[in-house]
Amino acid sequence: MDTTVAVETADTIAINHLSSENFASPALSDFFLLYIEPKFTHMNNLAITAPIAGCMRWGIWGAGFTTEQYSDMIDACLDAGIFAFDHADIYGDYTTEAEFGKALQGKSEKRQKMQLITKCGIQMKTPNRPQHTIKSYNTTAAHIIQSAEHSLQNLQTDYLDLLLIHRPDPLLHPEAVAEAVTQLQQTGKIISFGVSNFLPTETSMLKKWVPIAYNQIECSLLMRDAFTNGTLSHCIEHKIIPMAWAPLGGGIISEETHPRYRAIHACTSELAAKYQTGENQILLAWLLRHPSGILPVVGTTKLERLLEAKEAQSIQLEREDWFRLLEAAAGEEVA
Repeated sequence: MDTTVAVETADTIAINHLSSENFASPALSDFFLLYIEPKFTHMNNLAITAPIAGCMRWGIWGAGFTTEQYSDMIDACLDAGIFAFDHADIYGDYTTEAEFGKALQGKSEKRQKMQLITKCGIQMKTPNRPQHTIKSYNTTAAHIIQSAEHSLQNLQTDYLDLLLIHRPDPLLHPEAVAEAVTQLQQTGKIISFGVSNFLPTETSMLKKWVPIAYNQIECSLLMRDAFTNGTLSHCIEHKIIPMAWAPLGGGIISEETHPRYRAIHACTSELAAKYQTGENQILLAWLLRHPSGILPVVGTTKLERLLEAKEAQSIQLEREDWFRLLEAAAGEEVA
């Protein structure tokens, strides 16, 4: 049975051609297991696909890719069916976007296959921005528009698929953000808008002025605040798609010195054998099992990590296995 949901409002999710055979149970709670080739679209037809390649460490904050290495990594991702790339204006002290864009210069056919995400709102103190005398936030309309336009130039594109406010700003004025977003969308410079690291109350406030399609949050088996502080429930309620940065715990999960390492490793190892996959795939499948439709942002410079994330989409953890992982990470059974 195929089900198609029509798109009517800017914050309505359309789920294209979901087949009931994809799900282990026809129960309503399992209807929302959208991690098998998820297709989320809004009225602007944006469909951010998982996994998302996080580019923060592709430049001077990490691997220091050459233009050729950027190009090779982009090509490998596209060939593997990984189309979304996550940036922020500040990455690499404001240099990574431009390095990435240089690899796209004169290659419009690549851009047409890609989904470019970037973030703005943080002002870093760096030699590349001598006018910044202290690290701060800036969510004025002028700054958001200027940041988006700089990102367009850096990324060698005339539109961004998704623009996010990087972190909550105590001085954020919702009307200013709405003014900037409206102008950027009306001029075709951004397709969709969202936030990053916002709590439910912060998102609800801003959402009264401007539609919010995504919230990018830290979320993993180790960092489970979003499961208990209302963030993921809020996403479901308001049809906001959560993106998870550091979905593998920022590598901490694999550190033997972590107090829960032995329990987590024992559990993921057992489940990897059961599902005939790898431990990283199990960790990502744990996130993908959540009914909010979490999209992992895998920040890596290694293609194999992204391929593991791609494979994780085909794994449907049984409900009890999900809770086994939760108990291994928490150190206690649920109440």
